[in-house]
This record gives sequence, structure tokens and C-alpha cells, in this order.
Amino acid sequence: MHPIHLHRLSSRRALGEAAGRHAAEALDRAIRETGHARIMLAAAPSQQETLATLAASDVDFSRVDCFHMDDYLGLAKDAPQGFGNWLERRFVAQARPRRFERIDTAAAPEQAALAYAGAMGGAPFDLTLCGLGVNGHLAFNDPPADFDDPVAVRVVTLDPVSRRQQVDEGHFAGLDDVPERALTVTIPRLLAARTVIASVPGRAKRDAVAQTLDHDLDPRFPGTALKTHGDAHLYLDEESDPR
Repeated sequence: MHPIHLHRLSSRRALGEAAGRHAAEALDRAIRETGHARIMLAAAPSQQETLATLAASDVDFSRVDCFHMDDYLGLAKDAPQGFGNWLERRFVAQARPRRFERIDTAAAPEQAALAYAGAMGGAPFDLTLCGLGVNGHLAFNDPPADFDDPVAVRVVTLDPVSRRQQVDEGHFAGLDDVPERALTVTIPRLLAARTVIASVPGRAKRDAVAQTLDHDLDPRFPGTALKTHGDAHLYLDEESDPR
């Protein structure tokens, strides 16, 4: 196991600015060393400030390829709740990266999973930007999570806690409106990255943060998988910090 590098900030805005600067540094380093960069993105309110800071940075996004880690099955193609659509509005339109590879939620689910695994390829990411769910999930890898999943992308049935979180965050009017299935990049593929930055603001995430920090590797607490990575960073604000 490795220690998670903790960054404690005074506010959600300060968290996002610090995490966004860190992300920009990671991408700049990759571009300097190899001429291009690969980034895995999460789509969630917790990521807004981080992504805004990153998009406004001096990173040469014409050399950056972007991927996203999960999306719902069963929504209309243009549904605003779709994570690919959310990222298009909140990040891609501002940053204008060389490539944004989207999950095809309109295809047959198993075929879409295989296609997206192929689109990502086997190369590691230079940076993974993630959050932490109320139940500790990474992407839509709900507990008990598979830390050794042999596939890169999987069709999953969403935990009720994950679905309720989407309602509580204002994305859906009620639980019945939240899709029951999704596609998610698995934990081993998410963590196949040079650097992992988790932006986790807000009181609702405090218990998940405490469980991540207090437990050894435990599938009941998916966030503990961050301890398998040698350069994983957890950015907290005063509300999410359990200490």
C-alpha cells in the first residue's frame, strides 16, 4: 500500500483551484516529455471548480486526448444528465482538446463496453481526475468493488445509494428517473495512470473520506483502492475533511 497524499483547503473554490493547478502541471509535464497527454475525466458537481481551473490554464490542449470514466444507460442521447454531455458543456467546450473520446451509450451495452475499452487502448493515462461517491465509489464501481477486475469497461447495475446521490445533487427529479444501469471504467483501468487527483468537496462526502482514510484495502470502501497507487492525491475542503 501507499499513503494517499492529502491536500486540505479552506473552501470548495480553493480546493478546485489547487487541484486544477496540480492537474495542469501533470499535463504540462507529460506534454514536455512525450509531446502529448492522456487524461481520464469524471463528470460530477465535485469536479466543476477543478475542471474550470484546468480549462482556463495554459495547457496546450491541442496535444491532449480526453476520456471519461462512466455514463448512464437508457437516457436520451441529448439528456443533460449524461456524463459525456456534462463534460462537453463544462470542460470540452472551454478547453478544446485534440480529442474527446465518448462512451457510446446508444450502442448495445456489452458492445459499447468492448468498443470503449478499445478506444482507450492499453496505454496508461498521464492523469486521472476523479471524485468519491457518497458510498465511496470510484466512477460507478460501487461497493463491493473489484480491485482486480480483469476487464477495462463493465456494464453495472447501480447501487441505490449511488442513484439517490444523483437525486440529492439535483440531476433528477426522483429516484425513478435515475437509470438503473451504467457503463463504467473499472478500478484497475482508472488507476493505470501516472498521477491520480481526487477532488472531494462537501459535507455529504465526509463519511466516505473517513472510510477511505481509516481502512486498509477493502472492497466495501472503494476509495481505499487509491492506496494501491504511488501518486494518488486527495483534495478536501473544510466540509469534507473528517479530521
